[in-house]
Amino acid sequence: MNRTRRWFGKGDRRVLTLTLPIILSNATVPLLGAVDTAVVGHLDSPHYIGAVAVGALIFSYVFWGFGFLRMATTGLAAQAHGRRDANGVRAVFARAAFIAVVAGLAVMVLQYPIIELAMSLIAPSPAVEASARDYFAVRIWASPATLMQYCMLGWLLAMRDSRAVFIFQVVLNSINIILDILFVQGFGWDVRGVAGATVIADYSGVALGWFLMQPHLKRLGGTWRGIGILDRAQLSKLMKINGDIFVRTLALTSAFALFTSFSARFGEVTLAANAVLQNFLMFGSFALDGFAHAAETLVGQAYGAERRKQFLWAVRKTTIWSIISAVVMAALFAAAGPWIIDGLTSIPEVRAASYEYLVWAVILPITGVLGFQFDGVFLGAMQTKQWRNMMLLSVAIYGLFAWWAVETGSNHMLWAAFNAFFLLRGVTLALLFPTIIPDRRKAVG
Repeated sequence: MNRTRRWFGKGDRRVLTLTLPIILSNATVPLLGAVDTAVVGHLDSPHYIGAVAVGALIFSYVFWGFGFLRMATTGLAAQAHGRRDANGVRAVFARAAFIAVVAGLAVMVLQYPIIELAMSLIAPSPAVEASARDYFAVRIWASPATLMQYCMLGWLLAMRDSRAVFIFQVVLNSINIILDILFVQGFGWDVRGVAGATVIADYSGVALGWFLMQPHLKRLGGTWRGIGILDRAQLSKLMKINGDIFVRTLALTSAFALFTSFSARFGEVTLAANAVLQNFLMFGSFALDGFAHAAETLVGQAYGAERRKQFLWAVRKTTIWSIISAVVMAALFAAAGPWIIDGLTSIPEVRAASYEYLVWAVILPITGVLGFQFDGVFLGAMQTKQWRNMMLLSVAIYGLFAWWAVETGSNHMLWAAFNAFFLLRGVTLALLFPTIIPDRRKAVG
């Protein structure tokens, strides 16, 4: 009993209380991706799976270029909360929301050059390209809502309200899943139905997010007046941080873009199989993100208050639980992998190819765990320069190995390079971790 208490105490319960609702809510995101794949995976051609994969990749590339709206909001709002600065917490959200609306409208205006550039770079088959264009033409209208959700989620995470995050994600993705099935299987709208479901769900999510923020705004106090949304010094600081996050996120999405683009060069069946197996990564990554989000919030508050002991405690506890979850997920993927594949597609040749490469998807949680975890740590501390640089280094090395895989015609080699990329992310950040511990570097903000 005493040993159990020492191993699992109040600190562990605190981390799990914050993390488990986030993990459960995050689980609905890969479930949505799985439903997207499944509803088109049971149509009459593999090109529909490839089209959704290509279309989703384009939006991941564009939207996660603005991923700083979620990441910077969490880190900066958590640090302001740690300093008990109510107006500062409000200002962080207001500045991010302003950028989200402007950026979302800009993406809509620039939709033609975006889709043309994407298709020239990915170079899918004609059938995949035609359907991917249909998907893009519908989903592009969700741009402002999608980016606004990033701000809302980041802010709620900074408030340590994992219950609100859970409600937000579950309701949003449930709406999306129901409409997916209705539009594709019921109305026969193929990939356009998948995109239309996302548009409706995203705008519904903005209304829900604002509702969930209200209790915190009342509890925090302060006012929206005089918070200096356009304060030059604060905007300059925000844009510097956002610039680092933007470059890092662009590098990360480029790694995924390379994977999908190189997969397409192996043919429609391999592209579809790799798209199916990427759902394993989605399940694994969003679960690991739960502990990364917890680390980001706890580390951010400790860093803002300049509490070294609390900072180290947050890193240690969240890392231990993240590693445990990675091992569990890898074991589950190994045991249930073939059944998951069968649920995602009924096309025999895609199933066969997916079985062949399944092992690489199984080990992704293990190779990726440190990368996800230290993402949260560095974001919480707002030490974005090192975080950006290590991602650029990891992507550069990965790109060389991925190119070699295509030259040798080996999809196994491509998956090996993908796993190596995730491993490099974690190892490089772990080596830099001692340089960001409070009292060794001045806290941001």
